[in-house]
Amino acid sequence: MAAGATDTLNLERLIACPKCDAVYEIVEPAPRDRAVCARCHTVLIAPRRRAGKQLIAMAATVLILIVAASVFPFLRIGAGGVHNDSSILDAAFAFSGPLAALSLAVLGFIVVIPMMRLMLLIYVLVPVVRNRPAAPGARSAFRFAESLGPWSMAEIFALGCAVALVKISDLAEVNFGPAVWMFAVLVVLIVVQDTLMCRYSVWKSLET
Repeated sequence: MAAGATDTLNLERLIACPKCDAVYEIVEPAPRDRAVCARCHTVLIAPRRRAGKQLIAMAATVLILIVAASVFPFLRIGAGGVHNDSSILDAAFAFSGPLAALSLAVLGFIVVIPMMRLMLLIYVLVPVVRNRPAAPGARSAFRFAESLGPWSMAEIFALGCAVALVKISDLAEVNFGPAVWMFAVLVVLIVVQDTLMCRYSVWKSLET
């Protein structure tokens, strides 16, 4: 795709790079091919067949994993003969006062916001996959889901846990609970989902 002047082109045939704001005239690539920004190499269009069904399946899987990872034990910590199992929800509600607000904020960033984003994505994609008209408010829902992306911090939480485990491993006996492995899987699935999703294709489906 080649860059062009916006005053001589139909605005509906233009696409802007989300990273560097370079503007291009849309030339849709073949399936499994990609259109990439010439300036910063960000993928702009990457159509894939049956990607909608795959995205819905992954979103539903991640939703189940988030709920399970929040309830099942995350860590088992022992010191001096005393052991304690802790889940994400236990940690979030274990504090009071100012720390309670911080715990609830962390819970929102790693559980509530990712779940909201996934449910909105399923709401938007199910009618598209079934070749039905877009759901009411689908464009606003997808726009809101995209705006929640920077606030979905499951990956940051995983990295923070890894650092904390290194710090306390010399002070106490630490064993992983089932929620750790669920969380590891859902983080990988979230990354794969974001890579698989062609946002241009979703917007185009909602417009037609």
